[in-house]
Amino acid sequence: MFKSRFWLVLALVAVLALALAACGGAEQATQAPATEAAQTEGGLPDLGGRVVTVAVENAYPPFNFIDEETGEPKGWDYDAVREICKRINCVPEFKEAAWDGIFEAMAAGEYDVLADGVTYTEERDKVVDFSIPYVTVGQVLVVRSDCGKADVDAFKADETKLVGTQIGTTNEIVAKEHFGEDRVKSFETFDAAFLALLSGDVDGVVVDTITGQGYVKENEGKLKILGQLTSDEQLAFVFPPGSDLIEPWNAALKSMMEDGTLEQLNKKWGLIPGE
Repeated sequence: MFKSRFWLVLALVAVLALALAACGGAEQATQAPATEAAQTEGGLPDLGGRVVTVAVENAYPPFNFIDEETGEPKGWDYDAVREICKRINCVPEFKEAAWDGIFEAMAAGEYDVLADGVTYTEERDKVVDFSIPYVTVGQVLVVRSDCGKADVDAFKADETKLVGTQIGTTNEIVAKEHFGEDRVKSFETFDAAFLALLSGDVDGVVVDTITGQGYVKENEGKLKILGQLTSDEQLAFVFPPGSDLIEPWNAALKSMMEDGTLEQLNKKWGLIPGE
């Protein structure tokens, strides 16, 4: 009796396995063929409402900063990223991040995008990936308004003059190239560097043209731009290596260039001269 039941059970198992295999085959045969990637009504890649974490420093005007009157974050980065996500159907989640160590964090995939007025360099490109550039800027030397009629060359010649900038930036590299490493004091943020300038702890700050103009405007009558140091730096968004966001992000940026939206934003925030 035991043997009969055993063979009966075994036969039932075999029939069941065949039935399941047949069902699986039918399912595979009726599956729809793969379709092309989803697109928005504007013909751009559609990310389907994907949440994108965006690292910002919130201390680098006019790209990102906290409005003193409202306490709300604002700047070019916020406007540009929201416009990009509007076009490719994603949801930006802005997260405040310190500049020091940000490239290591990006390389490790801690954030999806870095939006912080970042200059493209070949050295950085070995660690992270970049979008297409959205503006080309230069670097300037900002000094106190009471600096007199001295120019950049005179400032360089005076070895008692100290220069402040932000640590780990291309501004720091340029500062050391122009003034020597011994005369450069690097700070965690540009806010700290400019506070040191206003208090007399340093005599100048090396910063990009756009941000320099912003600090001069905020401290009207106290600061001025002494002169230009460079004029060929391309700013771009940063991504973890091999990110699948780069292609749709670039597509959105290109569409903003084509319809004039990027130019409007750049003028609004002073990245390029306005009307």
